[in-house]
Amino acid sequence: MKPITIIAISGSLKLTSSNTAILNATAKIAPQNVAIEIFEGIDLLPHFNPEITEDIPEIIRFRNKIKEADAVLISTPEYAFGVPGVLKNALDWLVSSGELNDKPVAVISVSTMQSGGDKALASLLLTLSALGTSTNKHSALSIGSIKNKMNVLGEITNLTTQQELLLVLKSLLNSIDKL
Repeated sequence: MKPITIIAISGSLKLTSSNTAILNATAKIAPQNVAIEIFEGIDLLPHFNPEITEDIPEIIRFRNKIKEADAVLISTPEYAFGVPGVLKNALDWLVSSGELNDKPVAVISVSTMQSGGDKALASLLLTLSALGTSTNKHSALSIGSIKNKMNVLGEITNLTTQQELLLVLKSLLNSIDKL
């Protein structure tokens, strides 16, 4: 059986990001035939400009990673009630190239606030719908009060949160199977 590849994108550049930690935690609970790779380098993408037509290595690398993956998993913080600019910029580079068209995608928002970054999650889902992604009712998860659900080693300590992450992952894997 061919291994399933999921490219994971953290919307946070912070070294101690809870969003990156949640992606790492999800990779640890994934089935053995599933490889979750966290994309490094969204901060290296130039500011989006639709008039840029020359081949820029960072953009080509990003687009290829998305294209080659069976699915995409994104985790984002909420900044000023929205998605961080670096994540929105990365997604803008995929608007006209079509790598996310019909691609199974799941999204997570993680926050220290009880709301769990629900506004960023809603904004991200809206952007992803414009990009033609394949999502379902279990494709999104908002995790609030993360400091009470994860330890300093980045391990999920809350059983409900572990189960919710598994549900999102299983939903994403089921979306791949349906393709």
